[in-house]
Amino acid sequence: MNRRTLAAVGLTVLISMPAYGQHRSADEPFTMALTGDSIVNRRLSVYDEPEYLEMIELMRNADVAFTNLETVLHDYEPYPMAESGGTWMRSPPYIADELVWAGIDMVARANNHTGDYGVLGLEMTTKYVDAAGIVQAGAGMSLAEAREAKFLETSKARVALISLSSSFAGHMRAGRSRDDVPARPGLNPLRLKTTYILPEGNFEDVREIADSLGEFTDLDGNPRGMSDDNSGEMNVLGRNFAVGDAAGILREPNQDDVAEIMAVINNASRVADFVIVTIHSHQHGGRREIPDNFLPVFARATIEAGADVFVGHGPHILQGIEIYQGKPILYSLGNFIFQNETLQRLPSDNYERYGLDELAHVADFNDARYENDSKGFPTLQENWEAVVAAPTFTNGELSELALYPIDLGFGQTRQVRGRPILADDDLGEKIIGDLQRLSEPYGTEIEMRRGVGYVNLD
Repeated sequence: MNRRTLAAVGLTVLISMPAYGQHRSADEPFTMALTGDSIVNRRLSVYDEPEYLEMIELMRNADVAFTNLETVLHDYEPYPMAESGGTWMRSPPYIADELVWAGIDMVARANNHTGDYGVLGLEMTTKYVDAAGIVQAGAGMSLAEAREAKFLETSKARVALISLSSSFAGHMRAGRSRDDVPARPGLNPLRLKTTYILPEGNFEDVREIADSLGEFTDLDGNPRGMSDDNSGEMNVLGRNFAVGDAAGILREPNQDDVAEIMAVINNASRVADFVIVTIHSHQHGGRREIPDNFLPVFARATIEAGADVFVGHGPHILQGIEIYQGKPILYSLGNFIFQNETLQRLPSDNYERYGLDELAHVADFNDARYENDSKGFPTLQENWEAVVAAPTFTNGELSELALYPIDLGFGQTRQVRGRPILADDDLGEKIIGDLQRLSEPYGTEIEMRRGVGYVNLD
């Protein structure tokens, strides 16, 4: 008890003061629900299947729930840019509130659709997501803002989110300001230098073709003659080629980008209890289920810089899981919501690509793109299977990593597929089995218990 005197009224009272050291901290169990890509353009709150509502409760009951928001929110006030992330993604503004209904607390904004509708689309998305109370990272009005960590305050812990993308159209990349030129709004980029490795004979074939076309340049894009060049590298039609023992593709992250991103991670690790780093990356190692060679190196470096969780998305299918220095690296969590076939409108560019006239609408575009569901995403079962990853941290250390298999409706009609529910026993066993196979190269073991996968942390 501490004695305080209220001199103004001449009274002496005894006030009970709390003992020092009673602040709550992240020492108690802290749970996350982590998902992959959410291309969402329809209400989530209207459905009532038990398997769906159970999954929603899983998201809501976590201390923090995350997804990659792979769309922009507006009512068609912005115009579409000349180049998109593949299809021009747009969702109605109420989607932000629907994500809140589903339990989402944090979203990544850096992905190949961030700039589909230009700066105004970016700004409006930021406005609607912020108004819904969701923490967002990865996009901003300058490179510094797009790079920075954003924070979720919870009663147990402070969580930082850092979002970046290695897949984007050039105009989407945020830039710096100068005294005389303003900053470029956009996303947080991880630029990659891509080099195509060819055996010497094939390399010389490309060299001769480039010389005949007059398209041979040095690696900076400057024209140069063939006669005085004997190096093992060249640039042809904007692509880098090099001599190697076998054909392959080498992708090397821009070291300035890496250094800046790692500095942000390190800072966040010293002002937050948990740091989530998330990347959107379409690059792969020859098959979509295999991460590109640059990604494991980069992911491990983020852990070394202070990240507690690394979450990948972009391939639209699952990739393996690695436990590195006691921290989870989830190379790709696949799709969480995949409603890319029920957009309200599309720009003329989409229709023109398939020779469709003014009488065509979204369903006609889908029929042309997927040849009446005979190719592409509708035919790829793994595109419609994923997991919700649920790590638990106790005393700041990873104590459990549960994997809840989800079913996005492979084989269903367009108006049905794309929305997740918890998978049934047979499909769940397949999904966890696939994830076990994909995780074996990283020494990760996963076992199935009562319909849920659990990573062996021993």
